Amino acid sequence: MNYFVTGATGFIGRFLVGRLLKRDDTRVFALVRCGSEYKLDALRSRLGVDADRLVAIHGDINEKLLGVSKRDQDDLNGQIDHFFHLAAIYDLTADENTQRYTNIEGTRQTLKLAEKIQAGRFHHVSSIAAAGLYDGTFTEDMFEEATGLDDAYLLTKHESEALVRQESKIPWRIYRPAMVVGHSETGAMDKVDGPYYLFKFIQKLKDVLPNWIPLIGVEGGHFNVVPVDFVADALDHIAHQADHDGQCFHLTADRSYSLGEIMDIIAGAAQAPRVALKLENRLFDVVPGFVRKGVSALTPNLLLNAALDNLDIPPSAMKFLTFPTEYDNSRAKAALEGTGIAAPELESYIQQLWDFWENHLDPDRGERKDELQPLPTLPERVEGKVVMVTGATSGIGKASALKLARAGATVLVIARTAEKLEETLHEIDQLGGTAQAYSCDVSD
Repeated sequence: MNYFVTGATGFIGRFLVGRLLKRDDTRVFALVRCGSEYKLDALRSRLGVDADRLVAIHGDINEKLLGVSKRDQDDLNGQIDHFFHLAAIYDLTADENTQRYTNIEGTRQTLKLAEKIQAGRFHHVSSIAAAGLYDGTFTEDMFEEATGLDDAYLLTKHESEALVRQESKIPWRIYRPAMVVGHSETGAMDKVDGPYYLFKFIQKLKDVLPNWIPLIGVEGGHFNVVPVDFVADALDHIAHQADHDGQCFHLTADRSYSLGEIMDIIAGAAQAPRVALKLENRLFDVVPGFVRKGVSALTPNLLLNAALDNLDIPPSAMKFLTFPTEYDNSRAKAALEGTGIAAPELESYIQQLWDFWENHLDPDRGERKDELQPLPTLPERVEGKVVMVTGATSGIGKASALKLARAGATVLVIARTAEKLEETLHEIDQLGGTAQAYSCDVSD
């Protein structure tokens, strides 16, 4: 089976290509700009495949028919079973014209190329951003109901999806991933984006306050977060199922987190002060208008922008802190039923995200290593050691046992109920950890 992929060397693309190449007798043709071949070489090396299975097709998303040569078009004609379109701009600081040209016109030219080479099926990787700022639950069948499309990114994701729906002459499927973060096992991520904008703020709180001080936060908007490995697995599986043409799939988690909740989860991984109390957004509605106006006058844009710059947060990201939309993912869940492919709870992999950000993406990591005496990581502390955990079948005890096992310790799990001990042992085994269970009562 043959695939054509735009954005193959991008963050989601790299993981999707890896999944596709695990299938028997497959080849992936990847659109690559001249001068960027080294990215594809690196991907081949990481995946352990040669140029015959991961083939470079030179072109550019911003050119007519993606700039693919007539010779390559002729060679690909009738050979591509699945055409995946992932290439797009996602940059909150990019100007509207650039986003329009790449996200909308780029999609139009991608469709034309797919039709020209008679691809079997077109898979468009859109985003939950296509719903705009819809106030309520946006379903997989909804599209025209999107509202609040003033932002360039929201608008261009919506309009590029409209092109696929209205102009594609070949069977199509659309996928809307949620906010995509790093790999759930390694934490690997390629840039600071989405929830990562909160990491620097949490880190600064950690530097100036002891972690036992409880903080008050706001409830804020909705954040639906998924790891990149879930997105790639779901894309790969749904793309190969029958009877889904002309449908859209929300690759989202079953639940969203409020701003206050997500800050609290990140703070837990960072060992920073936790948000003990979250104020509901509606409480601010009772503040008299003249008071809000007066406070606003005390914080001019110049001061706000300086503060955001110090935290590495683009001012354009602030509008999304009260994001109102929830997403129904019933169709995607039904398509994935029985596969074991599901978005994990953020709490289960936030430590991996934090550790990777702190070691690889934090812009101040070099200076901080010079200023702060680095503390040993949990794996450095416990790997190869035996650790006993009482109350290990529920709550904090169970979470501690799983975290210690993931870090390389041999965990002795202690609790009263044999059945629950077996459940904990099974979960540790699924993580690749080592544990032994002992049924006893600490009150005896």
